[in-house]
Amino acid sequence: MKAWIVGTLGIALLGGALAVGAAAQPGSTLAPGLHVGGVEVGGLTRESALAALADVAPTPPQVTVKAGADSWNVSAAQLGWHVDPAASLKPAEQATAERGLIDRLQALLGQAKVQDFPLVTTVDTKQATATLTTLARGLERQPRNASVIFAAATKRYAVKPDTAGQRPDVAAAVKSYVAAPASTTVTIPLNVWAADRTAAQVQPLVDQGNALVRPFKVQLAGTTRTGILSELQVANLYWVRPDAGIEPDEVAMKAAFGQLTGYIDLPAQDARYALKGTQLVKVKEKAGIVTDRPAAYAAFRTAVLDRTKALLVLPSKASVPALTLAQLPDPGKLELITVGRSTYYHSSAARRTNVANAAAKINGAVVAPGEVFSFLNTLGGISASNGFVSGLIISGGRTVDGLGGGVCQVSTTTFRALYQAGLPVVERNQHSYRVGYYEPQVGYEAAVYDPGVDLKFKNDTGAPLLIKTVNDNAKSTLKVEVWGVKPARSVAVSPAVILARTPHPPAQYIVNPKLRPGAVKQVDWAQDGYNLYITRTIKDAAGVRKDVTKTIYKPWRAVYEVGPKS
Repeated sequence: MKAWIVGTLGIALLGGALAVGAAAQPGSTLAPGLHVGGVEVGGLTRESALAALADVAPTPPQVTVKAGADSWNVSAAQLGWHVDPAASLKPAEQATAERGLIDRLQALLGQAKVQDFPLVTTVDTKQATATLTTLARGLERQPRNASVIFAAATKRYAVKPDTAGQRPDVAAAVKSYVAAPASTTVTIPLNVWAADRTAAQVQPLVDQGNALVRPFKVQLAGTTRTGILSELQVANLYWVRPDAGIEPDEVAMKAAFGQLTGYIDLPAQDARYALKGTQLVKVKEKAGIVTDRPAAYAAFRTAVLDRTKALLVLPSKASVPALTLAQLPDPGKLELITVGRSTYYHSSAARRTNVANAAAKINGAVVAPGEVFSFLNTLGGISASNGFVSGLIISGGRTVDGLGGGVCQVSTTTFRALYQAGLPVVERNQHSYRVGYYEPQVGYEAAVYDPGVDLKFKNDTGAPLLIKTVNDNAKSTLKVEVWGVKPARSVAVSPAVILARTPHPPAQYIVNPKLRPGAVKQVDWAQDGYNLYITRTIKDAAGVRKDVTKTIYKPWRAVYEVGPKS
C-alpha cells in the first residue's frame, strides 16, 4: 500500500515536473497564481500573456520639466513613457522556471502560491528627445566674444567684456529619465557655453592700441612748416581687431596724410596774371618745396604705428612751376572763349563774403597747355586762414552752418565756363540736392569740399588759358570768363533732361531747448529728388562728339526747430 502511494506520487510529481518544465517552451503556460500589474497570467501561454498586458493602459502621470527658471507640465506619454509588456512578463517567466518541488505539488493540488509582479514602464528615447528639444527651443544663448570699442570721451580703446552663453543638455535629461521613468520631474541641465575670446585675452591688444594714441607731428624737411594730428585723429588711423591685431586703416591713413601734406606743402606758383587797376599784369612764377609723397607716405604709415615716434620729418623735393613768365602770352592778345554765369540773390552776408573771396582767389589763374586746372589748388584751400567764414553747407545729410558756405557758387560758375569751352572734365561732383541758387539751369552745377571733393578740367586748347572772374555783389551776379587762343570748335550744352522725379519726404520737427516755447525756426528746405542729365555736343576738326553729365538729386525734407513745450 505504501509503495503504491509513493509510486503514484512519483508519477504525479514527474508529470508535474514535465508540465512545469514545458512552460519554458513555445506554447507552454505560465505557472498558476501569477499576476502582472493585477492581470492574471498564470496558465496563459507567453503570447496570450503578452496580449493581455498590451491591453493594460494605465493613465500616464504628469511630469514637470524644468530648465533653469522655466518649467512645463506635460503628460509622461509625450515623453515616450509606456508599459513594456515583455519586460513586465519576465519576472513571471522567471518565477515559473524557478518553482520548486513543493510549489509544483501545491499547484497540482490547486493550492498554488499567488504572486503579483508590477508593470514595468520604459521610455522611448527618440520621442523623449523630440519633446524635450521642442520645449528647450529658445533656451540656447550664443556666447558673445570680448570685443574692442573706442570711447571718444576718454580718447582710448576699451574692452567690451565677453558674455557666456548657455546650451540646454537634452541628451543628459533624456538619459536621466530613461534610467528612472517613474520620475515626475525631469530637469534639462543648462550648461555654460564659454566665449571663444575672453576679455583677458583681448586686454593686451587694447593696451597695445592705446599706446599708439598720442599727438603726432610731422615736419616738411628743409622748412619749419609742421602739421599735427590730435589723439583722436591718430586713433582713427588704425583698427584694433581681436582677430587681426593692430591693422592700419588705409583709407584713413591716406586721407590724413593728404591733409597734412596739403597743409605743410609749399607748391610752386605758376606765372599768372593779376589785376592792377583795370589792367592785367604778369606775375612771375615762384618755385616751391613739397613732400616727396611715395617715400613720405611709407615713412608716415610706419611711424604712426610706432608708439616711440611722436615726430616725423617728411622727405621733401623741389616743386617746379609748370608755367613761367616767358610762357605767358600777351594779355592784350587773348580772346574771350566763353563765359559762365550764375546769380546768388538772397544770400547771407557770410555767403557773399565767401563768394567774393573765392572769386578773387581764382581771378587771374593761368592753366598751362596740357595741364589740369584744380579749383581747390587754385583756391589755396577752404580755411579761416585763407579768408573764408562760416556759412550754410551740405554735410551729413543736412544743410548746416560750416566753413566756406558759398564757395560752391564760384565752383559752379567756373564749371559752366570750362564746360562750355569744351574742355575735358577730369572731376566733377554734384550737390546732394537741388540748390535754388543755381537755377534755372538745373543739374548744371559743381560741388567742392576741402579736402577731397574737387573740380578739375584739362586744358586741351594747345595754349595757356586765363581765368577771370567778375563779381557784382550789388546785383548778386557772378561771371567766370575763360580767355586764351580760341580753339576752332563749337560747343552746345542742352537743357536738363529729367528722367524721374521723387517727391520730398514730410517735414521733420526737432526740439531746440534754446528756442522760446512755441517758437518755430526753419533750418532746412524741402526739395524733390531728380534723376537727370545734360548733354554737351562738341564740333571740331575731329568731327562731332557728345558727352553726358548725369546728376541724381536726393529728395530732401524740410527741417524745423521748435521751442520746448511750456
